[in-house]
Amino acid sequence: MKARVKWVEERTFVGESGSGHKVVLGTAFGPEGKTPGPSPMELVLLGTGGCSAYDVVHILEKGREAVEDCVVELDADRAEKEPRVFTRIHMRFIVKGRALSRDKVKRAIELSIEKYCSATAMLAKTATVTHDFEVVDTAAK
Repeated sequence: MKARVKWVEERTFVGESGSGHKVVLGTAFGPEGKTPGPSPMELVLLGTGGCSAYDVVHILEKGREAVEDCVVELDADRAEKEPRVFTRIHMRFIVKGRALSRDKVKRAIELSIEKYCSATAMLAKTATVTHDFEVVDTAAK
């Protein structure tokens, strides 16, 4: 895997993935506290949520569950001193679908966090990772 990050100006950078996708990233600067894009650590957190959400949807689809939506809300703390690694991450999954099996949703989340999600595995080296979930039955509406 390859990637490239180029400084643009002040605290603004453009990252380009090996697959050609670009994202503006940076941190607040100037008197207005302008933020040109997510910070690198925000991207790490977003990547972790995306990795796990992908796993959950994939596992449920393979299990022939009628999943329609998956949202992961992340709440995290970082160390006070450098390096400011994540020390706590809580992942709340909201999974929607028609007559979803609560047990299968629970198992898909556990498989993602404990086995498949590389990002979570890396962050779990420094952070306590917890999770909970909600299943919303769209057939009941």
